[in-house]
Amino acid sequence: MPVTAPTLHIAAALIQDDAGRLLLVRKQGTDAFMQAGGKLEPDEAPATALAREIEEELGCLPRLLEPLGEFEAPAANEPGHQLVAHLFRARLDGEPRAAAEIAEMRWVTLEEADTMPLAPLTRDIILPRARH
Repeated sequence: MPVTAPTLHIAAALIQDDAGRLLLVRKQGTDAFMQAGGKLEPDEAPATALAREIEEELGCLPRLLEPLGEFEAPAANEPGHQLVAHLFRARLDGEPRAAAEIAEMRWVTLEEADTMPLAPLTRDIILPRARH
């Protein structure tokens, strides 16, 4: 019988500005850049979790959350874990700033993102969607 990886359920935000740049964050003690977002609390709806995480990590609120689907990818910061990510396109109400566990926040072009260390979800799922 195959062993399955433990699964983490998260909500993540695809955030782009009017110029098409992508907002990426890097958590403290990690190397990979990824979307703002995080783990769902027990019985928490994905959109509610994402709004909470955006406020904690970026110091502002989303004014629009458009569901893009549910996707699976290996976890970047929890070796041996798999993610089930509820992905939303988000617009922010206010100017984001790195807060809570976020060590670094960057607005990058899609070409710049291709040269950065990225979480598997960002590299394999988010970037292809951001290009369309």
